[in-house]
Amino acid sequence: MPGMIQSIERSSAVLRLLAAGPDRLRVKEIADALGLPKSTAHSILRTLEHVGFAEQDPRTARYRLGRGLLDLGSGGIDVNELRSRALDWADALASRSVESVRIGVLDGVSARVIHHVFRPDDTTQAMDTGLVIPAHATSLGKVLLAYDVMAADGATRAGLDAYTRKTVTDRRALAGSLSEIRAQGWGCAVEEWEMGRAGIAAPMRTFGGLVVGAIGIFGPVERICDSQLRPRAALVEQVCATARSVSLDLSGPRS
Repeated sequence: MPGMIQSIERSSAVLRLLAAGPDRLRVKEIADALGLPKSTAHSILRTLEHVGFAEQDPRTARYRLGRGLLDLGSGGIDVNELRSRALDWADALASRSVESVRIGVLDGVSARVIHHVFRPDDTTQAMDTGLVIPAHATSLGKVLLAYDVMAADGATRAGLDAYTRKTVTDRRALAGSLSEIRAQGWGCAVEEWEMGRAGIAAPMRTFGGLVVGAIGIFGPVERICDSQLRPRAALVEQVCATARSVSLDLSGPRS
């Protein structure tokens, strides 16, 4: 049997102590109660504060449970916060790629677009914000499914509907595609939802690498892909770089 991880045991003990106390606790009080060196207790508290599981009163330096614990059942970040913290990065990606940019989250076994930046040209475009799209047939959706085994299983059980002749409808083929996404860190869909359209997306992560959304570009296949229908390397790098930047922001302190 694998050994226990002491740091997790200690962190859980700190959380239980904070939950049991009616008042905020000082670092020394926590250290004394758990028989820990004060420096160790302080390091644990700083880490818990960073991920939102503990909060410190700046006036008294005392700690209590953090509001981040309330987010556990919803994936750790509010959709509105996710959207607001990714806005500037999405705008910049649209400018660099000269393509439409969408941010998505899982909505059951589908994906929902929570933000859409128009392609920066004068063409007529429709707003996609709020649009629910098939997860197994879109780049945003496949990236999200790749990091959520329950959603991927649910999508398969619900039925992998065909939207074009290129839509992946075989369970094993989809599993292989999701495995490839995890290995390379990004995903694409070429004419799987709409003929003549393609997308590239990458995961947005928060504390500890948890995937909370995806960001990507979507447009005419001849602009997104090369003559071999492979996603253009420069666009892949732009999408991945943007996702990394958003992830760094999401892993930082919350305002």
